[in-house]
Amino acid sequence: MSTQTIGVVLLNMGGPERQEDVAPFLTNLFSDRDIIRLGPAFLQKPLARLIAKRRAPRSQAMYRQIGGLSAQAGGSPLRAITEAQASALEAALRQTGDYRVRVAMRYWHPRAIDCLRELDKLGARQLIALPLYPQYSRTTTGSSLADLRRAKEEIVPNAPLAVVDAWPDHPSYIAALAHCLDEGLRQCRSGKPRLLYSAHSLPQSVIDSGDPYLEHLRRTINALEKQTEYAGTLCFQSRGGPVRWLTPETGTVIEECARAGEKEILIMPISFVSDHVETLYEISILFAEQAAQRGMRLIACPSLNTRDDFIACLAELTLSVQS
Repeated sequence: MSTQTIGVVLLNMGGPERQEDVAPFLTNLFSDRDIIRLGPAFLQKPLARLIAKRRAPRSQAMYRQIGGLSAQAGGSPLRAITEAQASALEAALRQTGDYRVRVAMRYWHPRAIDCLRELDKLGARQLIALPLYPQYSRTTTGSSLADLRRAKEEIVPNAPLAVVDAWPDHPSYIAALAHCLDEGLRQCRSGKPRLLYSAHSLPQSVIDSGDPYLEHLRRTINALEKQTEYAGTLCFQSRGGPVRWLTPETGTVIEECARAGEKEILIMPISFVSDHVETLYEISILFAEQAAQRGMRLIACPSLNTRDDFIACLAELTLSVQS
């Protein structure tokens, strides 16, 4: 068992915890040129503030609808869930050494610089970055790692940093997804519901530039279907803006299911490991209402969150990058 303190950083996007956090969170999000380029660089932040101001009322309404599931009414539960994942992972890792696991959010608190300051105070002299994005994209893992490295140069420039950059078909991750799929199937009334894998969308231009996100999604689905022998359809949610995004959209596929006479749809949130607005509002409220209006029943597979098998997967990933 190692006696050296090792700091593990769980990287995630973050989310507004209160209604008043929504606009500044969106400003941070749209200020990131790894996600979207709003004209020349010097206009990025002013345009981000403008877009955030326009979008905030609609986003606030969505967060109000999931507020009962949040740490504070009207906000996202993502920080609370991610910190619970960190606590569970630390408990698992401390069976093998002196690990301290903390959270760094890309667009909200706690930020990477605050995370590294805390780990430095705790005596961590080695760092491991574990993005909670199984499928790599420069818009998620890439942006979060760049942010972490900038903070590292300021706070702990000499600490070695190991990175888990992608794990789309890690066996323990696939096994955990298979268990979630099985739990979803047990909620279905029909013998064989239509299965949709709903992933966060990206602009098509990101994929065309060589981003591996779509390939990683297919690797995840191929591995899962090989294990479960249950086939589904990949579709995409949470698009925004006038550019061309990945298709088909989840809402469009739900309409196709209705026209085909389907009675029951099972959705697996394939690119999300924690509940947040995309699962709690878009899937469980918006898509569920759309399906009901078309005479269908929609069931959502549970998210991984703090499941024991998922925490064990995170522990395996962490240990896999140590020298």
